[in-house]
Amino acid sequence: MYKLIKIDGGVCAADGFYADGISAGLKAENAKDMAFIYSENMCAIASTFTTNKMAAAPIRHFQNRGEFQTNFVLINSKNANAMTGKAGIEDIEAILATLPSTVSNPVMSSTGVIGVRVPKEKLIAGAKLFDLSKREPNAAAAAIMTTDTFSKQIAYKVELADGSSFHIGAMAKGAGMINPAMATMLCFITTDADVNKEEMQKHLDKNIAFTFNAASVDGDTSTNDTVMLLSNAKSGAYNATAFSEALYNIMRFLARQMVKDGEGATKLVTYEVSGAKDDKEAEIVAKALSNSLLVKTALYGEDPNWGRIASTVGASGAEAYEEKLTIAFNDLCVYKRGELYFDAAMERKASEVMKLDEFTIYCDLGIADGVFTAFGCDLGHRYIEINADYRT
Repeated sequence: MYKLIKIDGGVCAADGFYADGISAGLKAENAKDMAFIYSENMCAIASTFTTNKMAAAPIRHFQNRGEFQTNFVLINSKNANAMTGKAGIEDIEAILATLPSTVSNPVMSSTGVIGVRVPKEKLIAGAKLFDLSKREPNAAAAAIMTTDTFSKQIAYKVELADGSSFHIGAMAKGAGMINPAMATMLCFITTDADVNKEEMQKHLDKNIAFTFNAASVDGDTSTNDTVMLLSNAKSGAYNATAFSEALYNIMRFLARQMVKDGEGATKLVTYEVSGAKDDKEAEIVAKALSNSLLVKTALYGEDPNWGRIASTVGASGAEAYEEKLTIAFNDLCVYKRGELYFDAAMERKASEVMKLDEFTIYCDLGIADGVFTAFGCDLGHRYIEINADYRT
């Protein structure tokens, strides 16, 4: 048996981890734009990166290093260091070379505008402001934000039956370029659990499919998508089942927070698909719904246009039949296996559901036992404004 206890602390919740955020002058008005995560001990690293073929320089720099451990992650916002070629890699190496001697095998992660070289001198000067003894997770989480309207953090203490315990905490950023295709955002997870890289990678790969890979804001996959899971093993404690559950809870929470904070979004919608031929077909349908522009705009207009739901299911490529499909908004069934329930009274009730900040759309395909849950949001005028003016 074990117990999961939600705690404060974000990436500093685990023993031996430190973090802070500062302003290096990349953002206007002295806003925080540069962060670090530092561990007293060297850390095993599990990771997952974008499926975008134009992966940014920090990802290529990481992947070119082979097997290694680290005790330091440097993160900047405002500039993605993507599509910058060999020079982008060289800029990373120049910045990391200036870090203190207590830092070993540092790695870098970036987010922001694509196609512009990082302001290397500003980042070097900014890194000199770091105080590696600071535990300021709120500042670190704020510094990695781009179009986010709020920071995203969570942490757990895991108490095991033998009296031992470990901690796991995280911070993430993401509001746009969010698509179910790996992990469309930045996320940094720290733990003092005594777990090796192979075990961590197994847990990360298993849980990502139902969390970050199930999240969509706009259907676009970034060049910089990164998830890093770091363990310094300081607690000496570990339980595989407890670790996996805590990790899942953290990743699911952050995935939903990113969708909730989708650029211009006003509502978080869960798509629960059941009765598909198999789980993969259910996943296809759920992701088609979470990515559909027609569905998203109907959500924004608070229009219970269930016909768009049915049409998207039918266009998804998964096996589906009109006479077997059931659609419901929360507990309000609007269509059931060929029978129309959508009269004027039903439409009024469905419209009230659509006004909620969070609700669930259920689709039962009525074929077999396949299930999948995806997370999406609406799409409105503000999304266009943010992205039309993104560089300015």
